[in-house]
Amino acid sequence: MRQVTIYLDEPTMLVMKQAAHEAGISQSQWIAGLIRNETCPQWPDSIKRLAGSWSDFPEVEEMRAGQGQDVARESL
Repeated sequence: MRQVTIYLDEPTMLVMKQAAHEAGISQSQWIAGLIRNETCPQWPDSIKRLAGSWSDFPEVEEMRAGQGQDVARESL
């Protein structure tokens, strides 16, 4: 495993320490988790589970109703 040195101002350090403590993990694990989440090529499962969870969210047809028709594409 590699080591990386980071420099944080005091307020940021305090917030990071508190967040890691609340998550029950080390500060190193907490920072590594942030890096993994920010560089992940897929949506996390927690976000995928949100799909369809808003019952009052408009359907795509409703959102596009006032936008008119698409222009026909040119053939290549």
